[in-house]
Amino acid sequence: MIEWKGVKQQIWEWRAVLITAPSVTGFVLFLHFLGWLQPLEWTALNQFFRWRPLEPTDSRIVIVGINELDIQKVGQWPAPDAVLAKLLQKIKKQQPRAIGLDLYRDLVVNPGHQELVKIFETTPNLIGIEKKPNFIAIDGNKVEDKTSAVAPPPALKVRGQVAAADLVLDEDGRIRRGLLFFYTSDGEKVETLGLKLALIYLKKQKITYDFTKDNYIKIGDTVFTRFNGNNGAYVRADDGGYQVLLNFRGPTKSFRTVSMTDVIEDRIPPDLMRDRIVLIGATAASLKDEFYTPYTGLVKNRLPTTGVEIHANLTSQILSSVLDKRPLIKVWNAPIAYLWTFGWSALGAILSWKLRHSKNHVKLFPWTAASILLAGGILIGGSYFLFLFGWWVPLVPSAMALTFSAILIVAYLAVSAAYIRQTFSRYLTNEVVARILETPEGLKLGGERRKVTILMSDLRGFSAVSERFPPEKVVGFLNIYLEAMVDVITHFEGTIDEFIGDAILVIFGAPNQREDDAQRSVACAIAMQLAMDAVNKRIKRLGIPKLEMGIGINTGEVVVGNIGSQKRAKYGVVGNHVNLTGRIESYTVGGQILISEFTLKEAGDIIKFNTQMQVEPKGIQKPITLYDVCGISGKYNLFLPESEGELLTMKSPILIQYTVLDGKHVIGTMFEARIIRLSANSAEVVAEHPADILSNIKINFLGETNKTGDIFGDVYAKVVKRSADTNTSFYIRFTAIPPDVAALISQLIDRNK
Repeated sequence: MIEWKGVKQQIWEWRAVLITAPSVTGFVLFLHFLGWLQPLEWTALNQFFRWRPLEPTDSRIVIVGINELDIQKVGQWPAPDAVLAKLLQKIKKQQPRAIGLDLYRDLVVNPGHQELVKIFETTPNLIGIEKKPNFIAIDGNKVEDKTSAVAPPPALKVRGQVAAADLVLDEDGRIRRGLLFFYTSDGEKVETLGLKLALIYLKKQKITYDFTKDNYIKIGDTVFTRFNGNNGAYVRADDGGYQVLLNFRGPTKSFRTVSMTDVIEDRIPPDLMRDRIVLIGATAASLKDEFYTPYTGLVKNRLPTTGVEIHANLTSQILSSVLDKRPLIKVWNAPIAYLWTFGWSALGAILSWKLRHSKNHVKLFPWTAASILLAGGILIGGSYFLFLFGWWVPLVPSAMALTFSAILIVAYLAVSAAYIRQTFSRYLTNEVVARILETPEGLKLGGERRKVTILMSDLRGFSAVSERFPPEKVVGFLNIYLEAMVDVITHFEGTIDEFIGDAILVIFGAPNQREDDAQRSVACAIAMQLAMDAVNKRIKRLGIPKLEMGIGINTGEVVVGNIGSQKRAKYGVVGNHVNLTGRIESYTVGGQILISEFTLKEAGDIIKFNTQMQVEPKGIQKPITLYDVCGISGKYNLFLPESEGELLTMKSPILIQYTVLDGKHVIGTMFEARIIRLSANSAEVVAEHPADILSNIKINFLGETNKTGDIFGDVYAKVVKRSADTNTSFYIRFTAIPPDVAALISQLIDRNK
């Protein structure tokens, strides 16, 4: 069970790689099966040919080229049979091992026809060419197009000294495959010129060959694997006949070539052609026997390759493979090619996925790009290295798989980072998140001294309200309240340091400091108080009584930064001014905003306030002055509404008991008192033992009972001022009024009107 948990953990840790690698591989292979990657793979193969060092000239082959000067000297084309006969006679004198006549000579071109026929009849190692009919599609069937056929020289045909000169073109017009032999529709096997010349050459060295119709050709110890229509980059290519991939020796003019005129006029070495293969063909551009190969288009050699050179390449490939063990171009079978592509897809995904743990998130993408470029370079270099040994491996699908996997993982990480950032921003402001994620020092522990303005808000009587409802409902209306407050705080660019139950601690001036931090904090506080109307309307539908909030604001120097340990830290503030802000907030009543003299000094005269008071907060050495804010002018122009109604004198005083609280705890005995004036949220109280100003008290109504017969109690209030007329009365502001008590107060007011 433990081992299975470990496996599941590994699967989860590598989930993106396990999903991305096979998915991208499948997608790339799908593109391959559609044939869309075929042109790109051909382009890569062309480049490998061009990069490959030029090979030595094959000394076993000599080409007699008929160029433009030869045609001009002869004066016509086709050249008369007498000229061709003289050329063949000169070649025969040098005793070549085989002669390939890559010229169609099915018609008589006098003068000299009889001399040419005599040469044909007396030269057993001479091979002429013919053109078999092409196959064309008619009504979905392949039929022979006999009009495309060219007959061989009759004198050579009767002696079996004829080969096909057919070439195989790819869809882009280039030649990359060679044809060894094929069968006609009537079952006749036709060998091509390149194969037939090579077999004549090898026969003298007693090298035998074996071939079957469908399987393979084996010459000596070399097996020439038959091309399949889906080999390498090819997709559903025409693989009729016995084809092989051509391993060109180089671009055009890679073979020893002499002109027809030079041969006829004996301007060549006397043993140039001895015991060699001689190919005779057109090299003049006007004869249009030219073809594109992988080398065509190279900057240094844009010329196409002539047909006679194509046959020379095929002949040379056979000879060098059998005699010199020069590698043939081979391809992997499909399963290995698919695994190769999958491996690079997995590598791209792994490289990007491993870098997700980079400590420097800013450099994540550049490092990913650099690693993928390096891997891509290794892929290209490795594929080229294998090509030098004759292996054509799938480069484009692998490169695409590598790149796409990396891009998908990076995109996934980017989306995940955005989601994490969005989630993170629910706990910290965007500015703090940006500082932590995007700056090198963002995660370092420590802080700096900075003057900031601190705002603390708290719901009055929240504890009393929350005790009367189930936790789920408390969280529900608390989230409604916090959502509204966060929107306001965000609008005024405050940094929420933390939520402490129903309390909110906000910083203005960190991480980014602005000149108007103090002003924005006051404007934010007023906007928060104004937003309470909308909050109360929403929670009223949940059956929650009206909530009120007090806000305290203070300005001073604190330490701002990452506080904690390497395992657990938070961005926040510490210092005496944080504690002082909490003290100031504790003096507030519902709907009130108190600011310190330090904040007023920073904010300036645009702050409007009703009253001011001196207090001696715990832990502070000397008294400070607090200001009861009612608005802010200037560009903000926000003001609190006037207080609700005046106190109504009671016809008969209302008997109550109260006790003074220290925080949430009772610290004294119960005192009897009388309410002589009352409003919906405040009252004037007369007692023999008046409570001190700013004290928090808990009240019970002695003369009134609820439906169950219990005395109305647990009504919380704050002493806001003492009466100027007498030492026995003081004014209170209710901080939490249960619905039944609110109804009672309303009845008492109505009863005394």
